[in-house]
Amino acid sequence: MKQIAILGSTGSIGRQALQVIDDFPDFIRPVALAAGSNRELLLEQAKKYRPLLISIQKKEDALWLRAELAGQRETKIYYGREGMLAVATCHAASMVLTAVSGAAGLEPTLAAIRARKDIALANKESLVAAGALVTSQARRRGVKILPVDSEHSAVWQCLNGEDPGDVARVILTASGGPFRCMKREEMIGVTPAMALQHPNWKMGPKITVDSATLMNKGLEVIEARWLFDLPYDKIKVIIHPQSIIHSMVEFNDGAVMAQLGVPDMRLPIQYALLYPRRLEGSVTGLQWPIDALTFEEPDVEKFPLLALAFEAGRTGGTMPAVLNAANEVAVKAFLTGEIAFMDIPQIVEQVMQSHRPREYDSLEEVLEADRWARRRAKELCTRG
Repeated sequence: MKQIAILGSTGSIGRQALQVIDDFPDFIRPVALAAGSNRELLLEQAKKYRPLLISIQKKEDALWLRAELAGQRETKIYYGREGMLAVATCHAASMVLTAVSGAAGLEPTLAAIRARKDIALANKESLVAAGALVTSQARRRGVKILPVDSEHSAVWQCLNGEDPGDVARVILTASGGPFRCMKREEMIGVTPAMALQHPNWKMGPKITVDSATLMNKGLEVIEARWLFDLPYDKIKVIIHPQSIIHSMVEFNDGAVMAQLGVPDMRLPIQYALLYPRRLEGSVTGLQWPIDALTFEEPDVEKFPLLALAFEAGRTGGTMPAVLNAANEVAVKAFLTGEIAFMDIPQIVEQVMQSHRPREYDSLEEVLEADRWARRRAKELCTRG
């Protein structure tokens, strides 16, 4: 029985992870759950799974949960930053699924690593903002980082049993999002409702907008650099609209290994949580024969955030943290109607141009760059 803690249990990945756990109740048990603001769903989860502890963002929601769970004495209730860290370091958990969105996942991920918990990583921003810090601390403590993103899970599976020195390059696939066939001038009128209509995947709003701008793929490029210890010249992005091939690895001899599957996040979640077991779950497999699989180069003029992510990654130091923070602010402003869709890359680029990157040795240095970038991005969003 593997006991896990889930950071972000009421979000898209967290909910799907609990569906996977429902398929394998004899193998996995959730012992700690952390949520943001969805107290009703967290209450439902607490009653169903009876974890040792739960946490929610606001104090008033924690008090409400205490009243609702008064008869469930085995479940302790926390809130805020301390609560998130309590879930991340829960003594009973051997693994922590980090499924919170954005840079907010960095501190609890590092806390879980310090507590020697293996990490099932669905929070790519942790590696984007502080990849050197996260991976060095994981190595020092013998902690495994198991990727949950479908693309990185695919690469991980393709590399299983292979010599890393034989890798010529990693090829990350991207669907291209809902505006792949749209002309640049047509994208000026894109609304939040349009951007949230992903053609293949069901995800949270932030990652869905990132997929529409191709920033999500840019963040995954930086994540792949740290997960697989690869230079950026060995990471390529290719558009694959069907989202059947989740990524590929090309080897020195010219052979290419690909991982295929239906576009369902429960598959990479299950692989990470049950590794190395492969058990039959509730996800329907591919239906054969498969229709045509097509590929095309990404249009970085139409989607400049992908190129900016490569630039930030190659620059290194605090620049990826700044890229990520500026994007988070810009996406939020777009979703609330404060800026236009095409303003997102412009704001990110302007924040990057204003930043003087430096190397970092501590979490505080990364967070300082993150805070600076957020302030600068908010100024630009306010100007419109």
